Amino acid sequence: MRKYRLLSPGPTPVPEKALLRMADTIIHHRTPQFQAVLKGVFEKLKKLFLTKNPVLVFASSGTGAMEASVVSFLSKGDKAIVIKGGKFGERFAEICEAYGVEVIPYDVTWGEPADPKAVEKLLKDNPGVKAVYSTLCETSTGVVNDIKAIAGIIKKTDAILVVDAVSGLSADEMKPDEWGVDVVVSGSQKGIMLPPGLAFMSVSKKAEKMAETSDLPSYYFGLKAALKAYAKNDTAWTPGVSLIMGLDTVLDMILQEGLDNVLSRHARLANATREAVKALGLEIFAKRPSNAVTSVKVPDGVDGSALVKKMRDEQGVTIAGGQGSLKGKIFRIAHLGYMDEYDTIAAIAGIEIVLKQLGYKVELGKGVGKAQELLS
Repeated sequence: MRKYRLLSPGPTPVPEKALLRMADTIIHHRTPQFQAVLKGVFEKLKKLFLTKNPVLVFASSGTGAMEASVVSFLSKGDKAIVIKGGKFGERFAEICEAYGVEVIPYDVTWGEPADPKAVEKLLKDNPGVKAVYSTLCETSTGVVNDIKAIAGIIKKTDAILVVDAVSGLSADEMKPDEWGVDVVVSGSQKGIMLPPGLAFMSVSKKAEKMAETSDLPSYYFGLKAALKAYAKNDTAWTPGVSLIMGLDTVLDMILQEGLDNVLSRHARLANATREAVKALGLEIFAKRPSNAVTSVKVPDGVDGSALVKKMRDEQGVTIAGGQGSLKGKIFRIAHLGYMDEYDTIAAIAGIEIVLKQLGYKVELGKGVGKAQELLS
């Protein structure tokens, strides 16, 4: 028998409490009973997002909320700056292009964070930009962007700032109201500790005003219908009833732990992971590492794809490989959501064993010892 541990940057482990809640008898979604749960969920989501703005819920993956953040606010021919520093920044650009939005790309070298001054220059060089799209944590590279600095620049303009916090929410610091972030999108299968299937989008007053003139085609992800239902503690379309029941449970768990404590836990696990892999002679890929996921360069002479496969199939630990141009060149270990010190230690132990099997000279226990030292 093999116990499997999920340390991918999504999906992430789901707490037993939430699994049991989702397994309970399903109820109808257009009833006072369900709407009472939804009302509480909406209020708890505001606390999680650190916002007084509405946080809408869609039955989709996080990409659905990304699409909603384009079709709800922009019009065909509008200009949008898109920070492309990985696969998910690229996805924002692809969505904009699909709807006829003119993309002004800011191509960031993968592994490096966006430079707020470069964003400021693009805004000055391109008058009339309606929106700037960025990731908080660029999951494909493990980089966290300086959203606070970027927001400080954009809030002085007429443009809105849209941030993909699908993997970064609850792991990396994010203060939309305080910093001036207009739209934050996220998903259920990362730090929120649920299976995939729910997407979230917070909307500022500035963004709502822009939505009044948007002419992009939308139906399922239309903002007007979503906000109208939200005001009645409802959803525009059939919600993921069981997932929302689980959401109610995990939000209670997060808020009971305390957001500051949740952030601190992610930071401790991330720091222990980074120091442990460095103790093994490995190099961190991200120049500004996220606390959601650590990206590590595969050492010369080691097959990166084989490393990930052996970790999963032989060690019972699922981590992630590189995406796109980084395939086989990095591996990624998450510290996201329902994870603790022993998950981190198990992952490092597995990495040591597999690296040795693949011919990398490693002193067994060196990385594990460093992690234990930092987590004790």
